[in-house]
Amino acid sequence: MKTHVYVDGFNLYYGAVKDTPYRWLDIRKMCELLLPGRDIVRIKYFTAHISARPNDPGQPTRQQVYLRALRTIPELEVILGSFLTFERIMPLGGQPANRQKFVRVIRTEEKGSDVNLATHLLIDGFKGDYKQAVLVTNDSDLLEPIRFVRSDLKLQVGLLNPQKHPSRVLLPHVDFVKQIRKGVLKSSQFPIEMQDRIGTFRRPQGW
Repeated sequence: MKTHVYVDGFNLYYGAVKDTPYRWLDIRKMCELLLPGRDIVRIKYFTAHISARPNDPGQPTRQQVYLRALRTIPELEVILGSFLTFERIMPLGGQPANRQKFVRVIRTEEKGSDVNLATHLLIDGFKGDYKQAVLVTNDSDLLEPIRFVRSDLKLQVGLLNPQKHPSRVLLPHVDFVKQIRKGVLKSSQFPIEMQDRIGTFRRPQGW
């Protein structure tokens, strides 16, 4: 079955690989293990360039190395949204109303990935580029495009869930759900040393 895979990069990272030894993840290999027998013709990876934080200035560099690794996969396309970092004054919790204290916090927001994913899912479906779409996400905001692809375009939609429990909102509206488990992540790692058209590079230290 001709299959397109749509990966919500932040949902996958925070749901399945953050603070694990499996961050050097080969998305193609993961999909092959979880979707045996499918003809995976396209993988679209939706993310945004992150900004350095005071406690972790190397974050953007590690992300760039990982995106470089992903781009060695011939079928994979990286599609970028935007990432915002800003300061905001917010009330401190647990304070009485008449003596409220405020603190300055650093907020980060990722913008555009869910909209980009929904747009590509719908356009590719209209064009007849796939018979089955598989979303690597657990984001209930994608309910409406999923429903449309199944009900109006009569195409199959599955989920590879990176989080502990699948969304109750999405569950009744997909053809299948598969959990992304540690065993699959462990078996889907890139080699420590890799090569592309620019040269040789290695997995980030600490990954």
